[in-house]
Amino acid sequence: MKDFLFNFKMPEHFLVTGDPLIYGAQVSIVLASLAILFVLTYYKKWGWLWREWLTTVDHKKIGILYLLASLLMLFRGGVDALLMRMQLSAPNLNFLDADHYNQIFTTHGVIMILFMAMPFLIGLMNVAIPLQIGARDVAFPALNAVSFWMFAAGCMLFNISFVIGGSPDAGWTSYTPLAGNQLDPGPGQNYYLLGLQIAGIGTLVSGINFLVTILKMRAPGMTLWRMPLFSWSTLITSVIIIFAFPVLTIALALLTLDRLFGFHFFTLAGGGSPMMWANLFWIWGHPEVYIVILPAFGLFSEIFSTFARKKLFGYGAMVYSMLAISGLSFLVWVHHFFTMGSGPWINSIFSISTMLIAIPTGVKVFNWLFTLHKGRIEFKTPMLWALGFIPVFLVGGITGVMLAAAPADYQYHNSYFLIAHFHYVLIGGTVYGCIAGLVYYWPKITGFLLNERLGKWAFWWFTAGFNMCFIPLYIVGLKGMTRRMYTYPAGLGWETWNLIATIGAFGMGIGFIILVWNMIYSFRRGEKDTTGDPWNGRTLEWMTSSPAAEYNFAVIPKVKGLDAFHLMKKERAEGRKEETPEIKPIHMPKSEGFPVVMSAFMFISGFGFVFEWMQIGAFGLLGCVITMIWRSFNDYDRDYYIPVEEVKKTELAAGRRV
Repeated sequence: MKDFLFNFKMPEHFLVTGDPLIYGAQVSIVLASLAILFVLTYYKKWGWLWREWLTTVDHKKIGILYLLASLLMLFRGGVDALLMRMQLSAPNLNFLDADHYNQIFTTHGVIMILFMAMPFLIGLMNVAIPLQIGARDVAFPALNAVSFWMFAAGCMLFNISFVIGGSPDAGWTSYTPLAGNQLDPGPGQNYYLLGLQIAGIGTLVSGINFLVTILKMRAPGMTLWRMPLFSWSTLITSVIIIFAFPVLTIALALLTLDRLFGFHFFTLAGGGSPMMWANLFWIWGHPEVYIVILPAFGLFSEIFSTFARKKLFGYGAMVYSMLAISGLSFLVWVHHFFTMGSGPWINSIFSISTMLIAIPTGVKVFNWLFTLHKGRIEFKTPMLWALGFIPVFLVGGITGVMLAAAPADYQYHNSYFLIAHFHYVLIGGTVYGCIAGLVYYWPKITGFLLNERLGKWAFWWFTAGFNMCFIPLYIVGLKGMTRRMYTYPAGLGWETWNLIATIGAFGMGIGFIILVWNMIYSFRRGEKDTTGDPWNGRTLEWMTSSPAAEYNFAVIPKVKGLDAFHLMKKERAEGRKEETPEIKPIHMPKSEGFPVVMSAFMFISGFGFVFEWMQIGAFGLLGCVITMIWRSFNDYDRDYYIPVEEVKKTELAAGRRV
């Protein structure tokens, strides 16, 4: 008992040392932390921070928190990518050693998919979905805050690994036995397991929350077949999350038991199966690809319809195609094992299912093109990102069909051809969708418009850099360059293409910098959105002020058809008399501190288990349980009513009729 309580096993290198890049990161973290503490203390903002942000349950503020965290992770993941490209820009470079390179490509993949793309889209869901369906909040506001702070705890735990203990280095898929104790001792892989486990709980809760919100809280008259496409894509994505993420949770838990407690679920010598991890990972991992692409499809649908000034072509076909994609997404995972000896029948079945998923995706592309046909297209910045997505994503989709052919996959597998393919899909689809959605909803989030000139510069720099970076990777892949190599000899014909790719990567970085500067510029000199409808939108979120009031709608709107706000504006233009319903006191939830406190305990628990300090891990778990029990028995005074007079005052200040 005494050993359990007081015997801490210290790793050989608790603080990561020996690399100038790591020293620079450590100094930057310390200086940034001190600066934040100084500003909050000097300007007496601690109370404001606690009241307005740390304890908020307002879905719009939670969406902003998700977006801020995601932009930071896009910067972190982008820096990792630039470091890898610099290492590979010429033969026989020693800019990064093999171990550091392995850590960087592992963290790059995990951060960009799980800590950037997915939370970015969940942030946009938080901003827009309750507004789109005419609701005042999500179904479970406090649980929504738990979702964000659990994600934040897992994200922070994962990211401190590169300065404390060392980052994971077994790849973002962490295949066993490479990720087992024998081949990968130390805390790095534990960071991966615990960070993803904690953040994954937050994502699962988000899926449940948005599913219930969309099914139960739509405005009167908004049937499922009158919902905007972004709401449909969120509904379908939520279902995928609910079915897929428990698989990841189980897989992470089993590997954690293997590493921390000597179990043998994935150890061949102990009666386990390393292939079981690969199957569990991809049973989650391939639906995960569609978790981060379907919401982007929904955003593109809204943007195409808005800026073509037309109703979306083939609305029903678009919904059915997303439903087909969601079902097929669970039936393709074995295409990751075409070279692992599954046998010709299994490979054939999953090759066909993989090719089939291209059909509903193709339906969507044609519907977007028909929406543009004869439209009065306005080339605003969100529309540029949406238009740029189509050819880029098409390249990724066509090469995906090439990879779906099992015999051909023997040639392409583990090559840079595959790297180029999934970056064309995930950047061309997801990242373009994230940026398009951010620019589209920026006025609704902040009340300001982004500068169009800077926005277009960001788009063209990013798009030119992206194609300059990844087209050469298709070529070097066909020339035999395999992924995960950190250096290569001269004379293989890869040198020029890798140099061009590195220059393109820096072009993408310049585009990102211009985008961030545009966001800063909009706060300082940007045009204020006084109408709430800067794009002449078609859906209910543009009916509210920018930014929307805490309660979203003074009176819940009545929906009469698809593109509800467009129909309302059309009726006004035709001079039809509008109903003037009575404003009543609005019921809203109060802020709560338990989500951030519980997540802080979860972070402590995760940190303890990372270093196998079981007592600290147990203390953190106990804190979580006590916090939940306290919240359960302290079930009082959690909501309030906004008086009619305050609602009218807010509406008049925003220029709204009351």
